[in-house]
Amino acid sequence: MIREVVIDGTPIACWVNDGGFVEGRKGIVFVHGSGGAHTLWEGQYKALQCEFNVASIDLPGHGLSGGKGEREVMRYVEWVKKTIGSLGLRGPALVGHSLGAAISLNFAIREGYLLSAIVPVGGGVTMPVNPMILEKIHTDLPSVIAMVVKFAIAKANRDVVGPYLQEGLVKGDPDAFYGDLYACDRMDIAAQVGSIALPALVICGDEDKMTPPDLSRFIADAVPGAKLAVIEGAGHYVMREKPGEFNQVLADFVRQLP
Repeated sequence: MIREVVIDGTPIACWVNDGGFVEGRKGIVFVHGSGGAHTLWEGQYKALQCEFNVASIDLPGHGLSGGKGEREVMRYVEWVKKTIGSLGLRGPALVGHSLGAAISLNFAIREGYLLSAIVPVGGGVTMPVNPMILEKIHTDLPSVIAMVVKFAIAKANRDVVGPYLQEGLVKGDPDAFYGDLYACDRMDIAAQVGSIALPALVICGDEDKMTPPDLSRFIADAVPGAKLAVIEGAGHYVMREKPGEFNQVLADFVRQLP
């Protein structure tokens, strides 16, 4: 179900367990990527809500949330931090895709004590964006969306996942999409990622062309004790392309957390 919390005067929408949270369960918070929304994780929160307290956040300026998007990853970290607090979730595992992966990593570096673990999905310590994409978002959005759909999804999964991705980007706010990508493009946490002192599961698709698996391997090698899961036959949208495999890896990891 959708629950709305008000953060600094801005309504932030989140999908949460049908019937609300259950005392004593471990929590998982999902954060979408650039230009996305909470529905990115539909295949996860519907499947996992019977075992975990789950929240899937619409960042400001995205999905059902109010406000405007940001142009700095750390600004989004603050929104996610305050939203988790307003939801009353203590020490959840923070799962983030792409921009959301950047948010999870930066959150862990700065205020990891508020989390039990992080799961960066399709991320990197740097996430450079093709300048052509940034230039064309406001002048030729259809070509940008077509490019993203082509390169972000493994060819075998494109017919199934492509329409979802295209529809979401068409409905979204181009300014928010631009700001998200701009924030990713400016980020560089290579020197800080080794300071993360949380359990970490790094997930990527083996056919990810947007954030190739080597970027995930770098994170897993840099974060002490981190685990790496490379899911075969999936691209950048691994959670949508291979939901069964993704959910199994994620659930097994969260179950083992203290």
